[in-house]
Amino acid sequence: MLSFYFAPGASSMAPHIALHEVGAAFEAHPLSLARGETRAPAFLAINPEGRVPVLLIEGRPLTQVAAILFYLARRFPAAGLLPQGDAEAEARTLSWMSFIAAEIHPARRQGIDHARQVWAIAETKLGGREWALGHYSIADIHLFRLFWRFRGSLGLTPGEFPGLSAHHARMMARDAVRRTIEIESAIGYELPP
Repeated sequence: MLSFYFAPGASSMAPHIALHEVGAAFEAHPLSLARGETRAPAFLAINPEGRVPVLLIEGRPLTQVAAILFYLARRFPAAGLLPQGDAEAEARTLSWMSFIAAEIHPARRQGIDHARQVWAIAETKLGGREWALGHYSIADIHLFRLFWRFRGSLGLTPGEFPGLSAHHARMMARDAVRRTIEIESAIGYELPP
C-alpha cells in the first residue's frame, strides 16, 4: 500500500488530488506545518528535507510534487493523466511541470508584480485550451493547485486571466478535486497568507 504524507493546502494538495483521480488505495498521514510536524525526528527520518509531499512506495520515499505526479500517472495509466507512447507529448507534459515548478511556484516570493507577469505567461501558454495539453493531465493538477492557492493574493480584475479562471472552474467541478478539498478542509488549513 502507498502511504502519503501531506499538509492541507500545501503543494502536497496536487498529488493528493492525483491519488483520488487514479483511485489508488493509500494511507493518509496529514501533518501540521504550524506545529512543526515536518521537523519532527520521525518525519525527518522519512524525508530529511522536512517537506511534504512524501509518497512511500513499499517503504521507499518519493518526494517532490512533479515526481509523485509523474509516478502516479505512469503507475496508473488507465487514468489517462500522462500521454502514452508519444515522446513529444510526454516532453510537453514535462515542460509544463518544469515551468510550474521553476517559474510559477517561486514567483510570488519575488513580488506580486512579478507573480502577475508569470501568471500572464501561463495564461498565454494555456492558449484558450480547456486543459494544458489539450486533454486532462498531471500538468492541470499541478497548475490548478497553485492558481487555487494564490489567485486571491493576485488581486485579479474581472476578466483577467480568463483561461486560468475557466481552468480553475473546470478543476473545481472534478470529483477528485472536491474530495481532496473536503478532506483537507476538515483537517484545517494552516498556510501563511
